[in-house]
Amino acid sequence: MSVGPQEGFTLWMTGLPGSGKSTLATLLKGKLKASGRMVEILDGDEVRKGISRDLGLSREDREEHAWRVSFVSKLLSRNGVISIVALISPYSTSREAARQVIGAERFVQVYVKASLQACERRDPKGLYAKARRGEITNMTGIQDPYEAPSDADIVVETEMATPEESVEYVLGRLRAMDRL
Repeated sequence: MSVGPQEGFTLWMTGLPGSGKSTLATLLKGKLKASGRMVEILDGDEVRKGISRDLGLSREDREEHAWRVSFVSKLLSRNGVISIVALISPYSTSREAARQVIGAERFVQVYVKASLQACERRDPKGLYAKARRGEITNMTGIQDPYEAPSDADIVVETEMATPEESVEYVLGRLRAMDRL
């Protein structure tokens, strides 16, 4: 089953904390809404304030969090909404489970790629600094692993381009994939 231009799908953005997922998601939403598309962002931090507020940062909790986001995204995408997921989703098993829950035909994985050094320099929430001081445990990229995807549909290197250039690149790839 191919997804036509008016059908919903999920744009699953994965990457280290500080790689630019939320920034790109916000810019993408603006561009897609301006073109008349229905769009919703499921940002990992925001979802944790709602349907995942009972979860911590253990591997099991992170996988449950990703599953919950996957389920909501599935509902949105099957109802014609472009669901932009901005979620670290550090484990390949969680991302594959998301593909299965949502459906491969409605799932586009975007690896928002930035080096750990670049993410630490950006550190918009001060989390890396706290992790380095031992104030935070289970920090992805420091104490907890990030399994970079080898099978991403789109790889956007945020160290090599501005956020606006990165968004245009993603939109171009989506057009080439016949998603827009």
